[in-house]
Amino acid sequence: MSDASGQQQSCKGNKRAMLTYGVIQISATLVSALSLAVIAFGFCAVKQESKLFNGCVEAEVADGRSKPEAVRYCNGG
Repeated sequence: MSDASGQQQSCKGNKRAMLTYGVIQISATLVSALSLAVIAFGFCAVKQESKLFNGCVEAEVADGRSKPEAVRYCNGG
């Protein structure tokens, strides 16, 4: 009888360990997904800034500045 009791306690420990492992795995996946979303939004901001910079350079070139002067102006220099 003590052998069956010991085996049952061992299964409870394994179930708890597997449940803990599953929760940790799901948490890690969630953190990874959130990190990728933040990185994607960061790239969207860079793309928007690039469009604004290109528009500034094109406007300055249209006003008669050379391309290097326009880039320097749009960079704030």
